[in-house]
Amino acid sequence: MVSSKRNLIFHRTVLATAIMASLSYTQSVNAQESDDSVIEVPQMETITVLGQAYRNTATKTSLRPEDTPQGITVIDSELLKERGVKSLNQALRYVPGVTTEQKGGAVTMYDTFNIRGFDVNQSYYDGLVLQSLTGWNLQPQIDPIAIEQVEVFKGPTSVLYGSMPPGGMVNMIAKTPQTTSSTEITAATGSDNLMEASIDTTGQIGDSNFSYRVVALARKKDGQVDHTEEERYVFAPSLDWNISDSTYINFNLYYQNDPAMGMNSSLPASGMIYDNRAGSTSPSTFAGDQNWSTFEREFWMAGYKLNHEFNDNWSFLQSFRYLDAQLYQENTYHQAGNFDPVTGNLDRNIYSTDEDSSGYTVDNQLSGSFYTGNVEHNVLIGVDYQKMSGSSAYSEFGTTSQFGDFNIFNPNNDMIDPSQLTSTYDAKQDVDLEQLGFYFQDQLRIDKLILIAGGRFDDFSASSQYIGDSNKPEANHDQFSYRVGAMYEFDNGVSPFMSYATSFEPAAGTKSDGSSYKPELGEQLEAGIKYISPAQDITASVSYFNIVKSDALMSDPSDPWGNKLQVGEVQSQGVELEGQWYLTDNFDILASYTYIDMEITKDSGNDLQGKAPIYVPEHTATLWSNYYINSGVLSGARIGGGVRYVGEMQMDAMNTDTVESYTLVDLSLGYDLSTLSSNLNGASMTLIANNLFNEEYYTCYDSMNCWYGAERTVELNFKYNF
Repeated sequence: MVSSKRNLIFHRTVLATAIMASLSYTQSVNAQESDDSVIEVPQMETITVLGQAYRNTATKTSLRPEDTPQGITVIDSELLKERGVKSLNQALRYVPGVTTEQKGGAVTMYDTFNIRGFDVNQSYYDGLVLQSLTGWNLQPQIDPIAIEQVEVFKGPTSVLYGSMPPGGMVNMIAKTPQTTSSTEITAATGSDNLMEASIDTTGQIGDSNFSYRVVALARKKDGQVDHTEEERYVFAPSLDWNISDSTYINFNLYYQNDPAMGMNSSLPASGMIYDNRAGSTSPSTFAGDQNWSTFEREFWMAGYKLNHEFNDNWSFLQSFRYLDAQLYQENTYHQAGNFDPVTGNLDRNIYSTDEDSSGYTVDNQLSGSFYTGNVEHNVLIGVDYQKMSGSSAYSEFGTTSQFGDFNIFNPNNDMIDPSQLTSTYDAKQDVDLEQLGFYFQDQLRIDKLILIAGGRFDDFSASSQYIGDSNKPEANHDQFSYRVGAMYEFDNGVSPFMSYATSFEPAAGTKSDGSSYKPELGEQLEAGIKYISPAQDITASVSYFNIVKSDALMSDPSDPWGNKLQVGEVQSQGVELEGQWYLTDNFDILASYTYIDMEITKDSGNDLQGKAPIYVPEHTATLWSNYYINSGVLSGARIGGGVRYVGEMQMDAMNTDTVESYTLVDLSLGYDLSTLSSNLNGASMTLIANNLFNEEYYTCYDSMNCWYGAERTVELNFKYNF
């Protein structure tokens, strides 16, 4: 039996969804062995919280993700709130195998992270890809206010999703309408003049078959660097219609307007990481100009999910979404020859981009379960399709030297006169993408043995062309991807597993001989152990992975700005450990450790063979804990916090130096105000401090392009639920 107090804590922790899904699955498959008193309530919570059309990222089915022989990490909405995350980048800070915020703490206009060493340029929202404008800045971001949980699936996933890097993927699960009425209003204030207000309301419409949810947010704050702001508005309504006992449809809309997105500039390592007699920079140093610093983004998405159950064993799900997005920026950048470390003078190139994209995605899934003898089959057959087109107009306006000298150690951010600018270069690039995929998967259970096998065929095409240029780089790939794996569940909760999976990434363009590039291919061998204690108060996993990416594109040293050489190979191997332990009904700990050994194993002509890529620390570790006080003068309080360690990383591709390691401490204090007075029933407050001791840390692309990490931020928010 699970006590009511335990159920409350489970509901507020990262394992809640996994445990409830596990119990629900056990009931549906082995009902004759179940204890209804233990599993009835969790099954209901799984349906209402995640929605009837929820499918887990690992298998695209409603089966529990723990039965997949690959690594997966789930972050629920309560953890997102406790940590005060404002972006996907921040949500991934405690996930093993993930390195986030590659461009520091001030560049928040897009998410920059890698999984197991491989950069991830696109994320998923409710199982459908968030289409972005490849090679440019237009990347839709989903605000955490609209997210129920985040699922990070490790290793190649092309077998279900098509083109993607071999390190893994991130899928954000949207909040869905609930039949029980509930409204949460939040107001927050804090560092950098933070002002934030949000509402999340849901419920059934009268006695009808309709349920609604409306999520809205307004946020404004100063950016980390001088003369910048961050401003956002979100409106995300959705509607569930239970047409019949077997047919359900969800309509959803997501609109986001970002009138200001901070800044998109870097700083030289000199005076930042390296001492310089001429002076030094700080986390607030702005390398841009307040008269030419515009970052505006607006996008909206509209879609639906149609789920139909033919009978108790077979169902069909169709998910569709249309996306339309625009971004405009006015900015500056610099190159190695623009900086004089002796004086600190930095000449900057002035440019602007005007970007837009539109496209749609649709995924059709037929899933069913049946037996052949004593073998249970859970079959998935799917067809998905996506199409996107976009463009970016790029203009340059010379350098800032036309307005005088700019010194990075004593910056004058009021130099540029936009009325005096004249375009020196203009270009417009059109981008088109189309992908059609057919996939099949069977997850078999033979007593305690679980086997999974799947395959997918993709027809992928993409092109990009600068207007007026006869050269039109294209990628036309027909690719087959697959996955096989096995897991055995012992009675004591130990489940060893092993899997092999492949992936592919499109490669647009042609070689010097005129032939097309092949897709960049990835493969992973993973083996490990997952564990859930009999009392379900301890969960843990340890896995070894070996990923090899072949046919990787590398720069041609004889023509660095032209065609690339397809001779590269990159290997990433390592170990991930993750676990959660409920020491008591009031005290839980979540911890992780990752070791990654990554290097370029093949590279012809660039002298990169044997080098480690940037943004890949060898060691990372995290610890997060919550303690709930249920008695005494502090009854109703929660004391939480965490520690994040990120090891040193290479500063540049040639590994000439490293960026030092860092350790950050976060604090989260919550208090249920209803313990003070029954008149405050439903009211609570949370105090969040990220980077509590204001540790200074850095990331670098090379010695000319480095970023400060996020400074200490403090937020106090008040919530009222009714």
